[in-house]
Amino acid sequence: MSQGDWQQDVLRELGQSRAEENVQRGSAAVPPASASLSSSSEPPEHAGPDSTRTDAPVPAPGSRPADSREPRDPQLPLRTPESAPTVDPRLAGAVGRPLHGDSMARRARRSVRMLGTSVAREVTEGTRLAQEVQQPVTTGRVIAVTSIRGGVGKSTVTALLSRIFNHYRRDPVLALEADAALGTLPVRLGAESVRWSCSDLAQILTPSMQLTDVIGYLVPVTDGGWLLPASQGRVGAPLDVRTYRTVTMALRRYFAVTVVDCETLPGEVARTAMDTAHARVVAAPMTAEGVNGTRVVLDWLAQLPHAALDSTVVALTANSPDTTLDVRAASAYLRETGAAVVSVPYDRHLGGGGPILNTMLGRDTREAATTLAAEVMRRAVRVR
Repeated sequence: MSQGDWQQDVLRELGQSRAEENVQRGSAAVPPASASLSSSSEPPEHAGPDSTRTDAPVPAPGSRPADSREPRDPQLPLRTPESAPTVDPRLAGAVGRPLHGDSMARRARRSVRMLGTSVAREVTEGTRLAQEVQQPVTTGRVIAVTSIRGGVGKSTVTALLSRIFNHYRRDPVLALEADAALGTLPVRLGAESVRWSCSDLAQILTPSMQLTDVIGYLVPVTDGGWLLPASQGRVGAPLDVRTYRTVTMALRRYFAVTVVDCETLPGEVARTAMDTAHARVVAAPMTAEGVNGTRVVLDWLAQLPHAALDSTVVALTANSPDTTLDVRAASAYLRETGAAVVSVPYDRHLGGGGPILNTMLGRDTREAATTLAAEVMRRAVRVR
């Protein structure tokens, strides 16, 4: 072997070892959120005049020796997902100003009535509800929200609960979207864009992560708390039960309250969430058929091996200002199962879509949302 030959061999081996060392150092220094896992298909380049020699075997382009390929960590995602807007920017000009939940005339009439009523009584009731919402927890509580069909206010109820918990509590609160069918929870919480989804996060969660590590993958909510969406706003594969269990079991270590926007029943993930949650909320439309279908769901919950109805609250939501259903009779019918019922009145701010702002909610809606959060939290803390 000539002197040039063995020098070229040494240079070739050094180039390969240094390239592999750089890959190892790069993968150890870069966090999972920005780690690039696309391996180059080109062989290492070697400087020198004899780099085009043909007397030594040279790997074909696009191929590498089997023993030099770096094994990919199965816990890391294949790539960093791209950020996607929650609403097409071309629709920005079509979005109008949000309406207040109460009209100007209604707010004026309420102010007049307040002059002749006891303010102390309302303050006492508000303080009691706030204390219920602020109850301490020893471990993270998971609250599942579902419904019998879409379009009845399931995501709206989830967003309301998340807003109330963030307003009253001082520990971390998470809103988790478990419905990948183009859900509206990110929009309702005011998120302008989303990136990491439940499926993405399930691949990288490890027990060694701290809260500061986890929130780097979440969407911060304007008024406090965090959001984990189910998708990037595109039609894709639905969330599976294994991914849901992995994410919820891991994240409850970091968040005192996790409010889950489930898919509609009888979806598999929705049934799993209702079975494993500390408390359950069933959003029901304020119609006769909606109440009847909700009663069927409550009867199913009564058949679960544990006392699920004791920790279930029905949110009876009005989607129209001209509801004709007798709310008292409908609530009594649902309470026969042992579940609690809270009626959420029609609100112009909620009916207009878009981000939910606490300051724009009607007074009755705000009180109903706080009552709902208090009822849910009271039941969630009882479960061990």
